[in-house]
Amino acid sequence: MSFLLAVVWGSPLIRLLKHYGIGKKIRIEGPASHQVKTGTPTMGGLMIVVPVLVITAALNIANLLGSTVIGKSILAPMTTMAGFAALGAIDDLMGVRGQRGEGMLARVKFPLQVTVAIIVALILYFGPSQLRSVSIPGIEQKINIGLLWVPIAVFIIVSSANAINLTDGLDGLAGIVSATAFMGYGVIAYLQSFQVEPFPIGERPVVSYLAPFSFIVAGACMAFLWFNAHPAQMIMGDTGSEALGATLGVVALMTGQWLLLPIIILVPVAETISVTLQIAYFKWTGGKRLFKMAPLHHHYELLGWSETQVVWRFWLVELGAAMVGIALAIQ
Repeated sequence: MSFLLAVVWGSPLIRLLKHYGIGKKIRIEGPASHQVKTGTPTMGGLMIVVPVLVITAALNIANLLGSTVIGKSILAPMTTMAGFAALGAIDDLMGVRGQRGEGMLARVKFPLQVTVAIIVALILYFGPSQLRSVSIPGIEQKINIGLLWVPIAVFIIVSSANAINLTDGLDGLAGIVSATAFMGYGVIAYLQSFQVEPFPIGERPVVSYLAPFSFIVAGACMAFLWFNAHPAQMIMGDTGSEALGATLGVVALMTGQWLLLPIIILVPVAETISVTLQIAYFKWTGGKRLFKMAPLHHHYELLGWSETQVVWRFWLVELGAAMVGIALAIQ
């Protein structure tokens, strides 16, 4: 349903973005081959975010109106997606208007991301879900870590948002990686709903809805890929990448399997590490580079891989990582 809804309004959205001149500006320091993408409509994440929020609300309207545990709990990932999409949209619009394609300054955006993440973490901790536990592969019972859960949750939400954002640099890469990760957690949530061991207060009804929600997001991502496949007609932008990453972090937290998140999103984690190492090495050596270019996908482009080769090979790694994550979750 989310795939069909998103595909139907994909073309009108592209025309709307072109009409208002919301086109991507490619930064000069990026690979020269990417300059041809200048002007490609950005903020394509709206194609994902809007259908997900509409379908989730429609399918869960009884729970939302009745203020049930499920209704209150599903508001957490929905609020996260809407909040980070709004921040990303502001960033995208600033980038379109800027001269060099630069959006919101990191010193401004990061505190805003942390603020939204703190609000979501507190809702999950003190709200009807009462989430404060972690699942460790091989250990049957979840472990309650108390108030320490809140700062960990904030870190996971913000880190996941920025990791997917860094991955969004090639046609189709962020979309296919996000779809795979959400399907992975969808399977984990589905299998958890059949578990017979005691759940902490409120967690079973949360898990029961996370599976369909995850597949709703995956379906919308797949529809976006219809238009984002190389050569892309539309670019996700921060509107989509930050919203998907933060929401994925919340889904991981709500399943309790957040220790597996670095495995299930192995490619975005590798992209983030490559940027961190590149900056640290550059400063430490006084100007030398560890990679030809960061994030990691640009490094492989400069090694001679085509954009399509990078996307397909990175996706194969991501698919394998998601399968490993699912296997560990069901131990």
